[in-house]
Amino acid sequence: MFRIISGVFKIVVVSLLTGAALSALDLSAADILIELGLTPERTMELLQQGAAWALPNLILGSMVILPIWLVVALLRPPRGP
Repeated sequence: MFRIISGVFKIVVVSLLTGAALSALDLSAADILIELGLTPERTMELLQQGAAWALPNLILGSMVILPIWLVVALLRPPRGP
């Protein structure tokens, strides 16, 4: 669990530093999106389409994976002290 929290913390710190550097260079997210040929509205639309596709598949997959994981976890031999 510590490795996950440590990894998330590192990503947050590097993202903050990168954002501060880009801000110092007078660049914004909208500027970068325009250079890529996207608008903020189009980006939000693509994110919504992605979420609309991913959420039902995530739920469907978890309906299969979670029971299998539970059975495997219950049948695993106990760990020693």
